Amino acid sequence: MPDQSVGSETSIHNLGELLETRVRATPDKPFLFSEADGRSFTYAAFSGAVDRAARMLSVQGIAKGDVVSLLMPNSAEYIIGYFACWKLGALAGPVNSLLKGHEIEFVMNNSEAKAILLGSEFRARVEHIKNELPHLRSIITFDDEAEATREFAGHARFQHASGKSGRQDACVPDDDAIIIYTSGTTGKPKGCLLTHGNVIANARQISQWLNFTENDRLLTIMPLFHMNAVSVTTMSALYAGGSTVVSPKFSGSRFWNIISDYQITSFGSVATMLSMLLHIYPDRVPEGLKTDQLRFAMCGSAPVPAEVMRKFEEAFNCPVIEGYGLSESTCRSTFNPPDERRRAGSCGLPIGNEMKVVDDEDNEVADGELGEIVLRGENILKGYFKNPEATERAFRGGWFHTGDIGYRDKDGFFYIVDRKTDMIIRGGENIYPREIDEVLYQHPAVAAAATIGVPDPLYGEEVAAFIVFKDGMMATEEDLISHCRSELADYKCPKSIRIVKDIPKGPTGKLLKRELARS
Repeated sequence: MPDQSVGSETSIHNLGELLETRVRATPDKPFLFSEADGRSFTYAAFSGAVDRAARMLSVQGIAKGDVVSLLMPNSAEYIIGYFACWKLGALAGPVNSLLKGHEIEFVMNNSEAKAILLGSEFRARVEHIKNELPHLRSIITFDDEAEATREFAGHARFQHASGKSGRQDACVPDDDAIIIYTSGTTGKPKGCLLTHGNVIANARQISQWLNFTENDRLLTIMPLFHMNAVSVTTMSALYAGGSTVVSPKFSGSRFWNIISDYQITSFGSVATMLSMLLHIYPDRVPEGLKTDQLRFAMCGSAPVPAEVMRKFEEAFNCPVIEGYGLSESTCRSTFNPPDERRRAGSCGLPIGNEMKVVDDEDNEVADGELGEIVLRGENILKGYFKNPEATERAFRGGWFHTGDIGYRDKDGFFYIVDRKTDMIIRGGENIYPREIDEVLYQHPAVAAAATIGVPDPLYGEEVAAFIVFKDGMMATEEDLISHCRSELADYKCPKSIRIVKDIPKGPTGKLLKRELARS
């Protein structure tokens, strides 16, 4: 990596300083492109937008340590919002835009968010619950940064509302930068606390492992409420001194045009996207489009089926680089090497953190033996917000326990084969069955419920629920699904309901969901 990227990295204490380093080195280089409306920001222009947004939040009383929820579509404003929070030392709290009102209410209340930056399409949803948000002071529509921060356009550089220099309250690496919620096995999401040091470390690990340079231009089509989009295609681009293009969402019909128009060198994805591209373009990239600069696709969240990977690479001459990670590791902990060492089916090698496989007593197992994946390193979360029990449980023995089952081969490559938990991964979204079960039990006709993931050729897994009715009572499949939709985000809702006489149980009464999967 060239020195100008962050050569003296030890002098970078926080994410604001990382951006300032870029601005000093290459102020006029394009950094951020908004695919939806054709706008672009140089490093200097992006920094100016961040300063204005930070001033706007400061005037609203936001200060170091406060949480600002972010509820927007993928946009330049979303990324500006992240950096405006970090400029103040506040925590950015991305909110999954697929959540229902009461789910948003839980996330915002649990994080004690004092403000929210939102897209106008979500304003009604937040207005409906604002009386249930005692910590919330400000609801700020942030569709257009220039319009929202117009009154601060005359400020050349950001200063705190108190008049103090922004550097007097400068963050250190261990200060919190992001609070992002992960689904919990208890049915309630947990707030993952990621620090400035975590985010910078993972950006460095990813960009160096994949050899990103100032010549790379990454495409963000994954949602910015996930760490994948933040770390893999935004912060890594910044760390490398390259550029990033943000698209509102994945569009199979327009995908290759975007790759060609913006000369994209890599993009983040999940297996579902690759399958959809193969379905729309079964043979090759449409004629007339320039894609020679595309180095590889990055893929995570769930393994790519071997046949999908083979067909994608043959059709589009684009290698697929698989990786593994979770919000608790900021994003990526492994990647396949982007060279001849790449192994299909493996999630790759550790990219800078420590990783091992342990048994139920936390003893490391031999190569080739199955066990739980545990992690340690500078990209691993600080802990769960106001949840010391979950933090202590996750970090027992000094390693973070992922709950994922896998093995390491003799050459150090890791493979994920199962999950210790019952989590379902549908198209890259994590779903915990217990949350769905609890909703189903609220239906007056349901005596017992068990939700599992079933194989699906497009989404990887789909949600299926098994139901036992109370004596003398019944309900239709449509009624049960509608009941779930009234309480849960649509992606969490069962797509099929199976009525059974009984659900298999173990000797302690625990539901045997694996038996259901075989039925």
